[in-house]
Amino acid sequence: MDELAQVAPAFVEMAHRIVWATAATVDERNRPWTRVLHPIWQFDGERLVGWIATSPTPTKRAHLNANPYLSLTYWHPDQDTANAHCRAELCEDDDTRVWLWENFASAPEPVGYDPAIIPPWSGGPTSPAFVALRLEPWWLRVQPGALMAGDPTAKILHWRERD
Repeated sequence: MDELAQVAPAFVEMAHRIVWATAATVDERNRPWTRVLHPIWQFDGERLVGWIATSPTPTKRAHLNANPYLSLTYWHPDQDTANAHCRAELCEDDDTRVWLWENFASAPEPVGYDPAIIPPWSGGPTSPAFVALRLEPWWLRVQPGALMAGDPTAKILHWRERD
């Protein structure tokens, strides 16, 4: 079985359970910036893609134009952690934005929510304040907190895209 097929389901389970991730980009002067975001992940058995409903701020645009990568870290108080290093792209076409809006609205909680509750997005999925941020991971890591507690069955899972 492919390494991604072994790691991606564990990554998605942990990410969707934790929900919120610290996301880091790099500015034009190579300085890191972090923010907290709410991704949703899809794994079709061969490819893992993440999506973030977000606002296209000038800062976010500048960072992704200068360096189209984003790093995510999920952390839970029981010490479960998951990381994803991704290529990132803002998708501004109406079809993608409507699709992502509906995807979040129809997903089960805790990862699913109604995007209309976010005040800048009250104009709906085709509002200028709403875009889709597409993530294609090239590196994943999943570490259960039980590992730190000495559980001999717990193990770190990791995957890296082959160059």
